[in-house]
Amino acid sequence: MSAHEDIQHIAGEYVLGTLSAARRREVEQRLPGDAALRAAVHGWQEQLLPLAALAEPVDPSPHLWDRIERSIAPAAVPVARRPAVTAPAKHGWWDSVKLWRGLAGTGFAAAAVLAAVLVTRQEGALPAAPQYMVVLVAPQDKAPGWVVQASSPKQLSLIPLGQSEVPAEKSLQFWTKGDNWSGPVSLGLVKPGQTIQIPLDKLPPLQPNQLFELTLEPVNGSPINKPTGPIQFIGRAVKVI
Repeated sequence: MSAHEDIQHIAGEYVLGTLSAARRREVEQRLPGDAALRAAVHGWQEQLLPLAALAEPVDPSPHLWDRIERSIAPAAVPVARRPAVTAPAKHGWWDSVKLWRGLAGTGFAAAAVLAAVLVTRQEGALPAAPQYMVVLVAPQDKAPGWVVQASSPKQLSLIPLGQSEVPAEKSLQFWTKGDNWSGPVSLGLVKPGQTIQIPLDKLPPLQPNQLFELTLEPVNGSPINKPTGPIQFIGRAVKVI
């Protein structure tokens, strides 16, 4: 990993809040004297914080406030609790620290992006629990472009985060490759801005770290059934449940 990539990695996880407490303190101590790190942190804040505004605020559950109180030293002033929430707290894949850490490691912006997608596409309701999630980011600047969600190992949804620009006489082609596969397999052509359901019945079941990418190909797709054009978006699968 280059020094630039290392700074981007640290800054991305710092902004997302996925660093350990000790690592976060190290970053905070480093920030005043490291202009490059400050610029990277500012860049991630500019990119992610507007997405957080898409989510409706939710009162923390009493269980969370209890955890906060227990984490504070006995000599500290107790945390003032908010009024109890009458509805029972929901737990499951959405609250999985493993999910958020895994997604952050593969694309940094994943937590905020995933929240934005699920809120805007599901009209505020949590979707059915997925088995795998993938955030496809642009390789040049790690800007998120698509989310892959699979609630079944034999079918997935490809969800756009915006309208991708595709030159005339070109198309986006969707590919995947497992760790032990001999080469990538085409999942078909993709129209910018369109959500699609893709069956995987002729492929092995999805697996953690499985590669997904969108490449720029001729208008009718790759002529050799392998990627020939530049990668537009890329990401790897994270197992949720």
